Amino acid sequence: MTDIAFNESLGHSYAQALERLHNALENAGRAQGAAKLLAVSKTKPAAMIRQVWQLGQREFGENYLQEALEKQAELTDLDGIVWHFIGPLQSNKTRSVAEHFDWVHSVDRLKIAKRLNEQRPTHLAPLNICLQINISREESKAGVLPEELEELAKEVATLPNLRLRGLMAIPAPTEDISAQRQPLAALREAFTALQSSLPDAPLDTLSMGMSDDLEAAVLEGATLVRLGTAIFGARPSA
Repeated sequence: MTDIAFNESLGHSYAQALERLHNALENAGRAQGAAKLLAVSKTKPAAMIRQVWQLGQREFGENYLQEALEKQAELTDLDGIVWHFIGPLQSNKTRSVAEHFDWVHSVDRLKIAKRLNEQRPTHLAPLNICLQINISREESKAGVLPEELEELAKEVATLPNLRLRGLMAIPAPTEDISAQRQPLAALREAFTALQSSLPDAPLDTLSMGMSDDLEAAVLEGATLVRLGTAIFGARPSA
């Protein structure tokens, strides 16, 4: 495939993703701009990120730390790029994440939040945090349980080098849109309750919805939808 064809293919996929979000917002009766795309670029080369950035995308999500750091080093010339860490976060990764990312979506323990707070460089703005909820109560999934959310959120909100912005979840997959909406509605309700409990926190972000359930997520109030395959194409098999 030539570079021109490659650019055209990626550009077409990105335009389709934007149109899909536009239509979902319209169908939900929400304002355009009420939700935005987070381009999930894990396993994809820096060249593809650069091309999508050239099309106007600024927010990119990465799951694997070492891979992300290599791409960040290659893309330091891209003005306005915003890096989101959305993968599992262990204690031995917190320093690099605190130093190199703008957002973290996968905080589910106070220990991790405290480490990010302590390790965030003072010359950088506070690190934006979404708490990950295990909304479907899957044993295999990370995330704080809904009944433990408020206690964790109140602790995280006190940490000076973090900004608690919202919630993230990855519900159990299903193809039925009604079934998709149920856990997403529960996440929205938890978010609304948290806004009432923490009125001084800048809670404005519901990170939910991916390539298979974007429409359901937008119907339930998502403000940030995480699209990877829909933009960049299928990932290599493990």
